[in-house]
Amino acid sequence: PVREILALLDGADIPERVRQRARAVFTRLAEVEAAIHGVEVGDVELHEVGALDSIVDVVGVCAALEALDIDEVWCSPIAVGHGSIRSAHGVIPNPAPATAALLADAAAPTVGIDTSLEVCTPTGVALMTTLSCGFGAMPSMTPTSVGYGAGTADTPERANVVQAVVGAAHSDQ
Repeated sequence: PVREILALLDGADIPERVRQRARAVFTRLAEVEAAIHGVEVGDVELHEVGALDSIVDVVGVCAALEALDIDEVWCSPIAVGHGSIRSAHGVIPNPAPATAALLADAAAPTVGIDTSLEVCTPTGVALMTTLSCGFGAMPSMTPTSVGYGAGTADTPERANVVQAVVGAAHSDQ
């Protein structure tokens, strides 16, 4: 359950800002999942990808932000697919109910793309909607580095990658 993940974070030897960011992401994800499943927040099970995968994803992102000394995160509109996907609960809509709830709660802008793949997951959207200062066009900055992460699905029509741009904000912001 999420309460165990939060306890692990509290006992972990990690920088305080990593702990705070990771706790915020897990708490937000648990709140949405609890509302959908009608259970207490602390009792939410992260069964779709597994608690260990989620811990690695969330803490890894938060640790990377810390290691890179990132103070603010800004996101483009979040891409969503269509149709249905398979889950531990059987066939569900795409985007998944938790993903859709996180997007709605954050009033995050989306862009639909013509694919039935699950291009945004509850964990990914929890990271973006919890850690982001805002959504839209890239903020005014001088880029200092760019990184890419590749997914495992091989699609002929588009690259399955996420891009991160790190930069120094312009003083006019």
